[in-house]
Order: sequence, then C-alpha cells, then structure tokens
Amino acid sequence: MKEYQVVLYQEGALSSLLLGAANADPLKFSTFLNNHAAKGWRVVTMEKDIRRLFLFWRREAYLVVMEREKDNIKPNFV
Repeated sequence: MKEYQVVLYQEGALSSLLLGAANADPLKFSTFLNNHAAKGWRVVTMEKDIRRLFLFWRREAYLVVMEREKDNIKPNFV
C-alpha cells in the first residue's frame, strides 16, 4: 500500500519584493527533493505555477506530488 504527500515548494517572499520576481533556486530545490527522497518519498508528478504576491510581484512555485510505501501495512487475514 502506498501513501501520498502533496507539497507546495516556493521561494521566500523577500526575493520577490526586492527583485520583482523569484525563481526557484535549483540547488535549494534539489536539496528539498533529496531530503524527501532520503525519507522514502518519490516524486510522482509536479506542476510549475507562477503565484502573485501583493498584486505586483510574482514568484515561482511547484506543486509536488510524492508517494512512498506505507510502513505500517496490516495484513488482511480472512
């Protein structure tokens, strides 16, 4: 049996306010994904989204769907 987790990854608001837009840092995003992989999560799919911040600024965000084997599987005996 599998379990799923949906995570929204986005950069902080400060870079959006200072630079006008914030793109996801590849190194930070890789670290984020590797940390989840170390816990057994595997990316099933992800979608990129541009989110508005205070009407004028924007920042990149990723909706990431992950799965892993559920640890506490109880057998069904009839």
